[in-house]
Parts: sequence; structure tokens; C-alpha cells
Amino acid sequence: MVKSHSIFRGMAFALLFSSPLAAEEANLDTVVATVGGTELTIGHMLDVKRQLPEQYQTLESSVLFNGIIDQLIQQELLSGTITDDPSWLGTAMENQRRNILSSVVINALRAAAITEDALQTAYASKFPEGSGEQEYKASHILVETEQEARDLLVMLDDGADFGGLATEHSTGPSGPHGGDLGWFGKGQMVTPFENAVMGMDAGTYTGPVQTQFGYHLIFLNDRRVTAPPPFEDVRGELEVEIQNAAVEGHLRGLIANTDVVMSDGTIDPSVLSTLDLMAN
Repeated sequence: MVKSHSIFRGMAFALLFSSPLAAEEANLDTVVATVGGTELTIGHMLDVKRQLPEQYQTLESSVLFNGIIDQLIQQELLSGTITDDPSWLGTAMENQRRNILSSVVINALRAAAITEDALQTAYASKFPEGSGEQEYKASHILVETEQEARDLLVMLDDGADFGGLATEHSTGPSGPHGGDLGWFGKGQMVTPFENAVMGMDAGTYTGPVQTQFGYHLIFLNDRRVTAPPPFEDVRGELEVEIQNAAVEGHLRGLIANTDVVMSDGTIDPSVLSTLDLMAN
């Protein structure tokens, strides 16, 4: 039995794929195997292929063909040993139909939602001109006590060079570099330090600012707004957002125009754990 199946499978594959012309002549109703009188077709195979994980979709055609036809034959053989359908089969098929049809609608909505105009509009809305992230270039002097910081602040007020004081007095790793912290954005510094910097004008200093590291005197060298990301870099992200919005909008419309009645709340949610569909 196994041997004849292998021979038939080889013949079917040779018949359908031995030449471009033969492959073109195959259609959804082309029979690839008959199991106990039940015909298995290219259509059945394509439905299985449609549901495969993405990593299997790109397998070599011969590997995919043989794997799918093997699966269908085995399923047909096994299912044929059932004489009476399980009582829950109808419920499962209702759910499967509901799942398939809703997927068809979702896929159609997602495909229709993506146009170049929609993408450009979404990009302009999400990244308007001048909407880039604020970045800051600052230096600091870090010392252990508030009094040390205040003494240095007096020296700054008297005209001392900030970088020079940082090199001489700062305990932080940036001290030897005049306290220079380089450019940083929101979320990269501890909150008290960040809040102080965000409220400063370029060319000014402030402090003492206490953090878990000690007391800081901060000099804001400069601030800038970064450019928004290039369109192509966020195209995929925008596509997903547009598609999700299209599906959600369609669902809101359906809900608004459909009489949806929920149960009165007397059903105990634990039934999902205490009842077993397969036991019926």
C-alpha cells in the first residue's frame, strides 16, 4: 500500500510539473490523489498551503507539494475511520467558517486601505515639520555635597570657566573632559537632571540639582530639534497603523449598526474551565 502510494505520488508530480505547459493546464479541480473514492485536488492543497507558517511558504515546490499531499492523504485516511461525527463538530465548523470569512474581510480592508496618498497623509500627520525630538548638549559638574556645589556656583557667578571647574572638581567620568556629556534626548538622563535641562536656555547654567549620584551644576551648551525619520524608514510602520485603523473603523461602524446583545452577566466565567466541548 505504501509502495503504490509512493509510485502514484511520483506519477502525479511528474504529470503536473514535468513541463511549464502541464503546470499551466492544472487548475483548482485537478485531482492529485483519490483516497477510498474521495478526490483530493489542487484546490485542497492550496488551502493547506495558505494556512502554513511563513517559513514554509518558500520551500522548494517539490518539497512543499509532497509534504502537503502526504498530509492530506493521511488526514483523509484517519478521518475515514470515524463512523459518527463528534457532537461538537458542527460548533467547530461554525467557528472555522466565522474565522475564515472574517479573515477575508480583514484582508480586503487592509489591502484597500494602503494607497500612496494615505501613506503620505499619515506621514505628514505623524511627523509634521519641526516635530522632531528635542536634543540637548550639556556639561555638568558633579560633587558629593550641596555645599560644595554652592561654593562652585559662587565661583561661576564670579566668572569662573565652567569647563575648567568641571575638570578640577567634578567626580563624574566626564570631569576630565570639562564635564561634557555630549548630545542626549528625553529619557536618557535621570529625571531631576532631565527636568532641569529641559527648562534651560542655551548658554546658561543652573544648580545645584540633586540626583542619586550627588549634586550637579549644569551648563546647557545647545539644544536642537532632530529631523523626522525618512518616509521609507517608517513606511512599514505607517502601513500597519493605516490598516489597523481601517479595520477598527469598519468594526465600529458594524457595531453601531448591528443589534449586539450580551448576556445579563449571570454566566459564571469558570465554565470555560469546568466544561469540556470534546467530552460531549
